[in-house]
Amino acid sequence: MPKNSKVTQREHSSEHVTESVADLLAHQEPVDYKRSVLNVTGGESWDKQKEGEEDLDAERPAWNSKLQYILAQIGYSVGLGNVWRFPYLCQKNGGGAYLVPYLVLLIIIGLPLFFLELAVGQRIRRGSIGVWNYICPRLGGIGYASCLVCFFVGLYYNVIIGWSIFYFFKSFQYPLPWSECPVVKNGSVAIVETECERSSATTYFWYRETLDISNSISESGGLNWKMTLCLLVAWSLVGLAMIKGIQSSGKVMYFSSLFPYLVLVCFLVRGLLLRGAVDGIMHMFTPKLDKMLDPQVWREAATQVFFALGLGFGGVIAFSSYNKQDNNCHFDATLVSFINFFTSVLATLVVFAVLGFKANIMNEKCVVENAEKILGYLNTNVLSHDLIPPHVNFSHLTAKDYNEMYRVIMTVKEGHFKELGLDACLLEDELNKSVQGTGLAFIAFTEAMTHFPASPFWSVMFFLMLINLGLGSMIGTMSGITTPIIDTFKVRKEVFTVGCCIFAFLVGLIFVQRSGNYFVTMFDDYSATLPLTVVVILENIAVAWIYGTKKFMQELTEMLGFRPYQFYYYTWKYVSPICMAVLMTASIIQLGVSPPGYSAWIREEAAEKFLFYPTWAMAILISLIILASLPLPLVFILRQFHLVSDGSNALSVTYKKGRMMKDISNLEDNDETRFILSKVPSETPSPMPTHRSYLGPGSNSPMEMSSAPNGRYGSGYLLASTPESEL
Repeated sequence: MPKNSKVTQREHSSEHVTESVADLLAHQEPVDYKRSVLNVTGGESWDKQKEGEEDLDAERPAWNSKLQYILAQIGYSVGLGNVWRFPYLCQKNGGGAYLVPYLVLLIIIGLPLFFLELAVGQRIRRGSIGVWNYICPRLGGIGYASCLVCFFVGLYYNVIIGWSIFYFFKSFQYPLPWSECPVVKNGSVAIVETECERSSATTYFWYRETLDISNSISESGGLNWKMTLCLLVAWSLVGLAMIKGIQSSGKVMYFSSLFPYLVLVCFLVRGLLLRGAVDGIMHMFTPKLDKMLDPQVWREAATQVFFALGLGFGGVIAFSSYNKQDNNCHFDATLVSFINFFTSVLATLVVFAVLGFKANIMNEKCVVENAEKILGYLNTNVLSHDLIPPHVNFSHLTAKDYNEMYRVIMTVKEGHFKELGLDACLLEDELNKSVQGTGLAFIAFTEAMTHFPASPFWSVMFFLMLINLGLGSMIGTMSGITTPIIDTFKVRKEVFTVGCCIFAFLVGLIFVQRSGNYFVTMFDDYSATLPLTVVVILENIAVAWIYGTKKFMQELTEMLGFRPYQFYYYTWKYVSPICMAVLMTASIIQLGVSPPGYSAWIREEAAEKFLFYPTWAMAILISLIILASLPLPLVFILRQFHLVSDGSNALSVTYKKGRMMKDISNLEDNDETRFILSKVPSETPSPMPTHRSYLGPGSNSPMEMSSAPNGRYGSGYLLASTPESEL
């Protein structure tokens, strides 16, 4: 500082200091801040700043290659929902017509919000807690809410992987154990198990052999030891994949992300060669255009887009935070979004090719059973032989001949037709039977595979695919927990990962009781939908309205090297928040209109029955929603009223390669004056104005400033006037 400066003069005088910081700075000589040793970016000089940034970036793990990162994002976003949820929604909501609202909402909601999460993760290089603490401390609860939702989802999602593991090991036998009903001996007489005979072999194997399910959620029935072991194996796989962070999970992604595509292509080729596959695909993609005017279709499409990309969970941000600053995350967002869409379409083709084959098998079975009834009526003279068309041959009866005969009998015996108990046996009716979720994977699809040549091989491939799809999503979900916690609280990665998996396994034992499937349904329906919708709305608001869309776009331009399309400006600022608010409102209305309940399997009736949740289960359900949403208002209140520090007045000190860095960004006015007037030369800060990271659009960009460990989210002042030898 010049010897004749006012600050120096006043240090040697006894005069009371009255001039403001602004007055003091106004009398200083112009400074080239970029090359000043007091540079706010935290470098000892402009040249050394870059070196410091490289040192800091080297401290954080990074992906081995761009391919590894893309596969990780694909593995996370492409999950079980693409295989068993999207085809069901497509069938239910107008076939090919459903693809139109889905694609529209993917472009105006999914892609912009996915790009937003990738961008903030890559720019700030922290997990969800650190990112939202940085952008807006008062909305820092977003990160904690994301972690809680990830935990809830991970609890039950790994149970599904456990079920797949059980079926995988059961597939190594011929015939497949779910291909026939078991026979039980009653003395010297062998009879078919009643529950199986009244339902089907695959349904019986799922509900009785696999789950050993109770009649209601109130009947615990104790632990199912087979599923408990499978759950332990599932959590062991996740723990091993996650224990070294992206160094271990990244390598797993090469197999877990690519193998499902190999299986889907094999199934598609095999499915297209099956009789009736074309019927299924034609039924699937025949558009019902009137469905496009139904608001419910758009709501379900928006929900599917939302969950298919993994928005709000924190996994997208976590994976992106390990990227280099100049990575083209816009390309990544577009690529992953449309790969996800085309994977859903591919899975739909596979599912309905196989279900078309199954429908033909079931239709032929229906024709044979009803033809036997008609023959019985003919032999007992209940029906006249004159009712049977002359060209009909009962030994080679086709579905077309049966339908012709059925219509004649229905016309002639109109008054007594119901008493005959004949079924129409229409292929369309079989194809219209909607199945989704576990019903599709563990009942409908397994039944179809029993009719495949070399059925054990296809069963092994199918369930290995489900395991890998689930594992890829679980790695992303767990990263949404581990990355922000490790970043924020500096816990040891290996210890925290193992501890998290053990704790999750112990809590997850509620899902492997005999009533566990009902808890899986409860968590799947209610633990994530509403809290995540609120989380994503607040993410959008934090960036677009609090941080500032223009400023964010400018920083993306600096980071990417090109300016993103104006399309993103308008979607982030207006379209996405409005659409998400409408979706949240529709979800709340849906919760209010549809009474909370579940489908219970009643053993005595060998059928499903809808039951309402008891009072204690309703309390758990409501607690899940409240607990997942609680960090949002809690953190806001604590920081709004300064009950806890948001880091804005704290000095973060870190030692890095012999240099001490301090974050004094956000000092109050008195603190700033104290530092400027300090008698210790090493504590003299840069004459740049202070910065609060959560200011509105008019404030300076916090992302423009480089940073140090423990202060990477804010401005970092390097005490450069102290020689390096003294540090």
